[in-house]
Amino acid sequence: MTDTQPKPTPNDCPLPRRRADFGTFAEAIDYAARSEKGLNFHDMRGDLERAYTFREMREDGIAMAYRLIAAGIGKDDRVALIAETGAEFAALFCGCIYAGAWPVPLPLPTTFGGKEGYIDQLVVQLQSADPKILFYPAEIAEMAQAAADRQGCEGMSWEDFAHGPAPECDLPKAQPDDICYLQYSSGSTRFPTGVAVTHRALLHNLYGHATGVDLGGDDRVVSWLPWYHDMGLVGCFLSPIANQVSCDYLKTEHFARRPLAWLDLISRNPGHTLSYSPTFGYDICARRISSQSHVSERFDLSRWRTAGNGADMIRPDVMQNFVNAFAEAGFKASAFTPSYGLAEATLAVTVMPPGEGIRVELVEEERLSGTPRDLSRPARYRAIVNCGKPLPGMEVEIRGEQGQLKGDHQIGKVWCRGESVMHSYFRNEEATNDCLVDGWLDTGDMGYLGDGYLFIVGRAKDMIIINGKNHWPQDIEWAVEQLPGFNHGDIAAFSVEAENGEEVPAVLVHCRVSDPEERVRLHDQIRDKVRSITGMNCVVELVPPRTLPRTSSGKLSRAKAKRLYLSGEIEPIKLLEAA
Repeated sequence: MTDTQPKPTPNDCPLPRRRADFGTFAEAIDYAARSEKGLNFHDMRGDLERAYTFREMREDGIAMAYRLIAAGIGKDDRVALIAETGAEFAALFCGCIYAGAWPVPLPLPTTFGGKEGYIDQLVVQLQSADPKILFYPAEIAEMAQAAADRQGCEGMSWEDFAHGPAPECDLPKAQPDDICYLQYSSGSTRFPTGVAVTHRALLHNLYGHATGVDLGGDDRVVSWLPWYHDMGLVGCFLSPIANQVSCDYLKTEHFARRPLAWLDLISRNPGHTLSYSPTFGYDICARRISSQSHVSERFDLSRWRTAGNGADMIRPDVMQNFVNAFAEAGFKASAFTPSYGLAEATLAVTVMPPGEGIRVELVEEERLSGTPRDLSRPARYRAIVNCGKPLPGMEVEIRGEQGQLKGDHQIGKVWCRGESVMHSYFRNEEATNDCLVDGWLDTGDMGYLGDGYLFIVGRAKDMIIINGKNHWPQDIEWAVEQLPGFNHGDIAAFSVEAENGEEVPAVLVHCRVSDPEERVRLHDQIRDKVRSITGMNCVVELVPPRTLPRTSSGKLSRAKAKRLYLSGEIEPIKLLEAA
């Protein structure tokens, strides 16, 4: 029995580590293939299903490149890939790199939106990327092929493609400034824009991040993050290759069903672990364990040295709950590693130095929103998390509306510059020129610098402006979350136009209460809570659980929630009429 069980790839090997110091990603794959390390795919319970060495991945990738070229796919052609976590996607992605084509990772279906919603999403992204072919896993063939047919590109399951002929041929040689891949930013509220990332930008970012977290010889990555999101694709797939690190994977849908399998996998890791998650991943684990005992018997998190936080606003209260839940299993608060980044900068812009953990500053809400303080009301504060220092070779500035530089602890727009910044938005010159100015990237985020560290306040486009006063939706959402019975992500706040033409705040809230009178009481409680924060009445709508839309990376999409609400696609729960 034991002879047939796959063995995980090792942490250590004699090959000297190189921190992504390659000219192209193809060179990074070639070098990683000289080691015994690789990618390890686990089932829902965390049992190893397949160990896939970098050597096997390179061999399969070259065979895929031969097949792609034989199918008429050449340099700079786009190849869309449904990004299921597995060896098939890894081989196809590498095949595109060797063939000179641009892989375009696209999302898997989620539980939100249904079949037609998923097909519509794929069609829009296919229209933007204009690929020659869409590859997909056989289990979603009907939906994926329907999207390919509507767009007018070829579609094929990767199982069928992998069995086709692979005649050997000369492979093109990539250059550092060639486009390596297209990444669709999950948070885009307009028509999706593909972020074009060059080999140079990718490797610069992977080097910077590995240096920022001080990647070591016995480190190992554990991940459940989806490969269609930049943190999962770049941080937990491309980085292990370019930095020769073995990695263990759970599929994202398996994490969603059994979140604690993530921590089980970390506990079994013989080396030091790097593992990353948005805030909600830590939140769900802390909630799951709260009703269980014997934490120290089940888990050993003492070797988890880098617990990365990113991809959404970092919640210090959630992080503290995680520490409280897992300290007896050896988890150290100093392992938390906040970071800030975006797909337009490949992945990371700043990262907290190792061992510094979560550090917060309390800032008056009036300062955050840029409005004068109402002296008749007590001051309110929000905890703003320190997201670390810029990566090597990355510059960060805070600028005002007129482009003027802001000083320490002055809030403004976050701009960054460095080789990691994207080449462009694919075939969208207007959008590119809107955010790229003289090599600087306007991130669209608001924040401030303090002693060389970056603090993120929120996204400029989410700001709710009513009667000339600015309100952050996070402040309203967090206030409602303090009421009993609500989870992170249950509330979406935005502004709507009232019948008199004025803007008013609106709050959509997941409701798990079935009693009609309790619903009315809950509605009034939420309304009073928001009034205490904003000083004005608001529209409160209770909606069924799992109604609020998410981006492909799991973040709440306020813009989409507002659009669906105004179009009538989100139907609020009807409340009892007043007597």
